[in-house]
Amino acid sequence: MDFKDLGSLALHMAAQEVALLASLNAGLEKCAKRVEQTAKAEIGHYQAAVGPYFEWAPLADATEAAKALAGYRADAPLEASGEMRDSIEHKTMWLEAIIGSKDPKLFYHEFGTENMPARAVMGPAVFRNKEYIQRVIGAATISGLFKGSAIHASLGYDSTV
Repeated sequence: MDFKDLGSLALHMAAQEVALLASLNAGLEKCAKRVEQTAKAEIGHYQAAVGPYFEWAPLADATEAAKALAGYRADAPLEASGEMRDSIEHKTMWLEAIIGSKDPKLFYHEFGTENMPARAVMGPAVFRNKEYIQRVIGAATISGLFKGSAIHASLGYDSTV
């Protein structure tokens, strides 16, 4: 590219940065949505160990009995009424994603308590999507830098950011 003056070069560089940031933010939104969906899908089903996160321990008999009395489904860990699952949401803004819940019960399940084993939801949801996140953010970077995909589709990168 040829630029007639430094001002033209500066405008070009600023536009490149804006395009990159927009593409990265779109990729991050896509990743945050996927992690949210994964976390919601984990609730109500016993989860196997993944990465540094332990397999979910079976619910205590007393817990299952209390759930049954309340009319909740058996063998559906963390589900109960579904309110906690439905409270999981995401928000993205300026290359930052927040994925979680304002329901304090999710914190106790994620990390466990003195009387209850951890049944992590959010950490495993991110871990299960690690490769997806890498591919989407990688493709968003390329797309933002080069105004389109310079990666061949056979490599598996998501170029629909």
